[in-house]
Amino acid sequence: MKSRLPAVCFLVCAAAFAAERGEEIRLWPNGAPGSEGETAPEVSQPSDNPRLPKRFTVVHYPSIFVFLPPAEKANGTAVVVAPGGGHSQLVIDKEGWEIAGWLNQNGIAAFVLKYRLARAPGSHYTVQQHALADAARAMRLVRSRAAEWRVNPARIGFMGFSAGGEVAALIETRFDAGVPAAADPIDRVSSRPDFAVVVYPGYRPGTITVPKDAPPTFLVCADNDRSHVVTTVNLYLDLEKQGVPAEMHIYASGGHGFGMRPSALPVATWPDRLKQWMQDQKLIP
Repeated sequence: MKSRLPAVCFLVCAAAFAAERGEEIRLWPNGAPGSEGETAPEVSQPSDNPRLPKRFTVVHYPSIFVFLPPAEKANGTAVVVAPGGGHSQLVIDKEGWEIAGWLNQNGIAAFVLKYRLARAPGSHYTVQQHALADAARAMRLVRSRAAEWRVNPARIGFMGFSAGGEVAALIETRFDAGVPAAADPIDRVSSRPDFAVVVYPGYRPGTITVPKDAPPTFLVCADNDRSHVVTTVNLYLDLEKQGVPAEMHIYASGGHGFGMRPSALPVATWPDRLKQWMQDQKLIP
């Protein structure tokens, strides 16, 4: 128990650190494509911080929550973070705010994505149309405001967990360079992530096709998370076939949804492996 105390303290501090930020910015101020005319309220589970709910179960107004590191720590790298939840909810505390805290502690700007949920009761959204559109728009928005947020527009990545891992796999394989003649200047900007972090992803076979210009990718999963470990390995092999640099870590145990929370299992050390990979990729010092 004593050896786990520093990790617990770190996460508590990280969550508090993140909670001081968290400005929400809608991806489309006048309404997202596919949600035009929507007036229904979103549904969320409150937390101790009224601005940062524990989870969302209905999303109509996709947005990013901005978490910038202290200026003295900032290294110019940024990550858009997509929480999981089976596309029926967003587990945004464990796979959003806590992840933003870890990123900020390492000098990385974090933008937690609140994307539309294809499998929420009564939802008319789809993953490959609406959730992917939200991810692409988030990438464009962050890149378009890179100077304001003091991030390098060539070092903006995308990280996703579980269902968010599917969104990460989609945006790293279905990006575009932007539309130069678009009326909205944000739509003129590239949606391509400069790197991707895919954590215990889940998606149907045959829905992901890796192009040769997909970004370098870090993958992690637990072997006793059987359905998701198959997806993880298949994505790694598809990246390898296209010559895309990739690193994969599969831990013997850890199950599904371990996030970055402390445990006595070796899987709890995966953030250290991620940091080393980011250093190896020259993304952080």
